[in-house]
Amino acid sequence: MRKLVYGMNLTLDGYIAAAGDDIAWSGPPSPELFQWWLDQGRASGLSLYGRKLWETMSSYWPTGDQQPDATPAEVEFARNWRDTPKVVFSSTISEVDWNTRLVTGDAIAEIARLKAEDGGLMDIGGATLAGAAMRAGLIDEYVIVTYPVLVGGGTPFFTALDSWVNLNLVETRTFPGGVVLTRYETRR
Repeated sequence: MRKLVYGMNLTLDGYIAAAGDDIAWSGPPSPELFQWWLDQGRASGLSLYGRKLWETMSSYWPTGDQQPDATPAEVEFARNWRDTPKVVFSSTISEVDWNTRLVTGDAIAEIARLKAEDGGLMDIGGATLAGAAMRAGLIDEYVIVTYPVLVGGGTPFFTALDSWVNLNLVETRTFPGGVVLTRYETRR
């Protein structure tokens, strides 16, 4: 059975995007944090995206390694992003590219099916998609990269749940700028 990890950058008050889908508060990550995210991407065998995150990622990373000021880590991130198989869940887009498959039907049934397969780690991104997987009890690990900023509203990292989810702390790490990483495993 595959492990499903939900991880994103978020504000101290719990938002992955401020009002209007603004993520400017996260700015460019420190080289250390970017390397950490690159290492996480390399560990994943399959990435699951909601529409909004897919549109954000696919608007830059397919050619991110061709930017004149791309760092070696950004070049590697772009290559890894293109090479990693991806599944996008959306009922509003009609096609995807870059080693990606589109699912327009029942996201929870498909995620459960993918988890039941043999294979490596899967990561999930996008608040709406991850929220549905969270409510269905499919998330095995949460990676929270908290920036020291309050935005007062926007798109929350966590969704409303029907019952408690108990977690075990796995890792805590501080990056430059007061950015704090915490990883939790779901206690089953």
